[in-house]
Amino acid sequence: MLELSSIYLFIATSFILCLVPGPDNIYVLTQGMTKSKKAAFVTTLGLTSGITIHTTAAAFGISVIFQTSEIAFNLVKFAGAAYLLYIAYQAFKYRNVPLDLSIQNSSNELKKLYIKGFIMNVLNPKVSIFFLAFLPQFVTPSNGNIPMQMITLGVIFMTLTIITFSLIGVTGNILSKKLLEKPSIVKYMNILTSFVLGGLAVKLALSSK
Repeated sequence: MLELSSIYLFIATSFILCLVPGPDNIYVLTQGMTKSKKAAFVTTLGLTSGITIHTTAAAFGISVIFQTSEIAFNLVKFAGAAYLLYIAYQAFKYRNVPLDLSIQNSSNELKKLYIKGFIMNVLNPKVSIFFLAFLPQFVTPSNGNIPMQMITLGVIFMTLTIITFSLIGVTGNILSKKLLEKPSIVKYMNILTSFVLGGLAVKLALSSK
């Protein structure tokens, strides 16, 4: 079992980390600004679903592979960067397409957003290393069942991420709602999204362990 003091400290620390600007919450913000609240929420679910993979990997030591193998780290890193560039290209390619929330909120489009979010998170080896370094700090070895303690922490982190990222997406949508009524603004916001994602791709590609 986890110590209550550890859980409280973990929640406080995780909440702060969720608010720190990074690839995931920036992407959710752009989804809220350029699409809809529902799109931001579904993207958040996709991203947090990826956390289950990293948490499981950290709990059972699989993440050590990325920490010790330069080749494995680089393979996943460049795959993630390439995927971010692909999404950036799509945003730029369709920059002139008018915003249609009936399409953006269709089950097919929302499914695509979920998958995009999931892949973005999974293909970032730094997240695996982060969880491998972060979660054990709040584990109490003497209480036994360390993998279960880490998985519990992962679930708590996921819950906080869903809440925080959803609020970020909703805020972005509210702030840009009036601007989105102007077609020209939508175009420039799509261009901004493509540049943001492109920048994140370059940052990931140049990152090191």
